[in-house]
Order: sequence, then C-alpha cells, then structure tokens
Amino acid sequence: MKRTIISLILNIIIVLLVSFGVYMMFSGIVFTDNDLVLEARSIEMFKFFTVDSNILMGIVSLVFVIYEVLLLKGKISKIPKSIYIFKLMGTCGVTLTFLVVFLYLAWIAEGGVLVMIQNSNLFFHLIVPVLSIISFYFFERSDTLKFKDTFYGLIPMIIYALFYVINILIHMSNGKVSYKYDWYFFVQNGVWTIIIVLPIIIGLAYLSSFILWKGNSKYE
Repeated sequence: MKRTIISLILNIIIVLLVSFGVYMMFSGIVFTDNDLVLEARSIEMFKFFTVDSNILMGIVSLVFVIYEVLLLKGKISKIPKSIYIFKLMGTCGVTLTFLVVFLYLAWIAEGGVLVMIQNSNLFFHLIVPVLSIISFYFFERSDTLKFKDTFYGLIPMIIYALFYVINILIHMSNGKVSYKYDWYFFVQNGVWTIIIVLPIIIGLAYLSSFILWKGNSKYE
C-alpha cells in the first residue's frame, strides 16, 4: 500500500512536469538566454524523441494514476498487465532519452551538460526520466511482467528510428545530411554510420528495458 501511494505521488508529479514542459517548449517560454539546443517551438518540437518519449511517459503516468486510485479505493484488485507493459514502454523511452543525452549529446554539444538541462529540457532530459525510473523500478513492482515482455520496451525507439532514418535518407545530398535534418548528429560522418549507430541505440534501449524489468519483477 505504501509503495502504491508513493508511486501515485510520483506519477502525478510526472504528469504535471511533462504538461508544463510541453507548454513551455510549445509556447517558446525559456528560463535562460543561451542558444537553444535540441529545442523547438510549436509543432516542430515533436521531431525530437525527447519530447515524444516524455509525452508518452506523461500519458502512461496519467493512466497509471487512474488505476492506482481505483486500486487504493478497492475498485480493482490489481493493475492489469497491459498497463504495466504500457508503463515499461514509457519508462524505457525516457530512460533512453536520459542515456543518449548524458552519454553522448552532453559530450558533443557546445556548453556540455548545462545546455542539455536548460529550459523545458531540465524536465525532459533529467527530472522526468529519473522520477520515472525510480517509480517503476522501486515502487511499482509486481509479478506481472515476464522476460518476453522486455521487448515491448523497444517499440517507442523503433517507431522513432524509422522516422529518423527515413528523414535522413530523403534529405541526403552527396552522402551528407545537414544538421537541420540530423539534429542528433548521428550521421555527420556519413550516412553509412547509421549501421553503427542504430544497433547501439537498440542495444541501449533493450538494456534499459531489461534492467527496468529486473527491478520491477522483484515482487515482494
């Protein structure tokens, strides 16, 4: 019961932070005067996996809040497995965002880590992923998910990867793609490098999903 209450609080916070972050970026509200890095206003912001994964996490957390309230009120006896799978997918998405930002982008971006956590990206790159991981790993444990379900965690990344690769290919010129269309700088050394980058990203996504599942499955 205590874990459910803590999870409920964390999920409510996640929903609020994602909503505020989306509003900030969509409206162009900023806290700093630094150059925008991995930020965009209005509809253009949806090109980023960061934004998409956080919105998915916000939706997932809202659904989880509803089921947790029903659980605490005794309206249901347990949260359905499909909802846990949905939560795994959302959490894996923002975990991947966190890893790519701090293992890769923060090292190549001018300004380093600080520019990665300015404005709405403070929520999207850091706070929401960390809260999501903590909530799923420590406070939403169950015996519902099985090993085979870890592959569901790859779905958000695979869908986005298809979009990103297609976007790169249709904007390729003489084997090169401008920063405008390769905003994560994955193929600036040549489009062929996608055959290296893609397996690495898939590996990170699956490793995230597996570790999250292992933590969540420690049912007590």
